[in-house]
Amino acid sequence: MIVAGLTGGIATGKSTVSRMLATLGAGVVDADHIARQVVAKGLPAWQRIVTAFGRGVLLPEGEINRPVLADMVFGHPGKQATLNRIVHPEVRREIQRRVEMMRKVQSTDLAILDVPLLIEAGWLDGLDEIIVVYTPEPLQLQRLMARDGLSERDALRRIRSQMPIEQKRARATVVVDNSGTLEATRKQTEKIYRQLCRRA
Repeated sequence: MIVAGLTGGIATGKSTVSRMLATLGAGVVDADHIARQVVAKGLPAWQRIVTAFGRGVLLPEGEINRPVLADMVFGHPGKQATLNRIVHPEVRREIQRRVEMMRKVQSTDLAILDVPLLIEAGWLDGLDEIIVVYTPEPLQLQRLMARDGLSERDALRRIRSQMPIEQKRARATVVVDNSGTLEATRKQTEKIYRQLCRRA
């Protein structure tokens, strides 16, 4: 089984490519989905977040208010680092558990780890490939403004808070160029899927 990390930048189309790969038959492990699960009310990561950031980050029913927590840490590297130290180990353990399960049951030839901060977090050990979904920054900005209804200033702040997409592209072993049509992206994704499955 080939294990590939999939990453990109905000509004580059990573989630679209992830869905395409899943439809083709890849086993996709979604780090964002796992991150929501590991901070569920009462779990150890939930308790550590409440201790670190206070009960103001909770919804009335006790779950984490994700937008409030995101606002609290956005633009504050120290707070972001604290949150990452709490959540990342839990997410990584669960990702590893799911990949091992795929190996055990031989359910797929290709496991895709869909991780937005794959490179920034240094989660590259054990990967056969690093797939980066690429869109040039001007198009990334345009798409983010349209998608989230943001001003140019706010959209740029979000883009610039991440590792530049050109740096991610330089670390990739495989690039999906998502600056064209959806159909062009689909064709690239299908080709990559076939190549990786043949290697497996």
